[in-house]
Amino acid sequence: MPALLRRLDQPLLLLVLTVLFWSGNWVVGRGLRADVPPVALAFWRWVIAFACTLPFAWPCRAQAWPALRGHWPILLILALLGITGYNTLAYLGLQYTTATNGVLLNSFIPVVILVLGWGFLGKPVHGRALLGLGASLLGVLVIVAHGEFARLRGLSFNPGDLWIMVSVFVWAAYTLLLVRRPAGLEPMLLLALLTAIGVLGLAPFYLWELAQGRSIHFSAGALLGMAYTGIFPAFLGYVFWNRAVAQVGAATAGLFIHLMPVATPLLSALFLGEAPRVYHLAGMGLIIGGIFISTRRA
Repeated sequence: MPALLRRLDQPLLLLVLTVLFWSGNWVVGRGLRADVPPVALAFWRWVIAFACTLPFAWPCRAQAWPALRGHWPILLILALLGITGYNTLAYLGLQYTTATNGVLLNSFIPVVILVLGWGFLGKPVHGRALLGLGASLLGVLVIVAHGEFARLRGLSFNPGDLWIMVSVFVWAAYTLLLVRRPAGLEPMLLLALLTAIGVLGLAPFYLWELAQGRSIHFSAGALLGMAYTGIFPAFLGYVFWNRAVAQVGAATAGLFIHLMPVATPLLSALFLGEAPRVYHLAGMGLIIGGIFISTRRA
């Protein structure tokens, strides 16, 4: 994995790949809602991710105890936010709301990152960042509204949307706090520690879910879906995201969340034969333009 990271060590490429993985995660999370309960999906997703991470983290295991002993508060907070919280809340929301509503609400992560960073961390908000953010948000709305903004009035919201909105704040806080992770700690060991702590945090909720009689209905599709969420969105997605945030910062990385409504129709065209429409292309242009404006060096 370190060799792969060196080849892919371009932050914009890492962020685009992460968005592709996470876009597929929303599709899988919605598609598996009848067969895999939300906490079970989150729990086994992270167990699989931990199994993927462990071989790369094991050579650095000597750093684990000093990191836990000296930095356990921030590691605990990051694990509870990024591992235990975010995807569990998103999967819970997808039990009740559509993937369209979910992706729309998830697209407000860059806004929340800017607001929380400004309000709690004193991070300045520059005019170019606001301009790029506005263009990207407009592109999201064009795609969601199918190019007809009157459709936005017809969007209905339910308790599932509230769970996803909570997950948005959880992920924004995780992204902002990543800068406080222990310095010098190997990225794979960091992910392994966060995953292990996060799985322990999920265990009581998983046991409660089982006690409610909600268990996995095993099938080939369910197993493949869980394997996908563990390997790509969880393992590779978090490795790439953490690395990119370290290079470009939380606010710039957060803008790439807006690419998820772009990636979804492209994945649909590739796997479902659904051709993109004109409004998809218009929205993509606005989103990519907004990211370019915000990431362009002075």
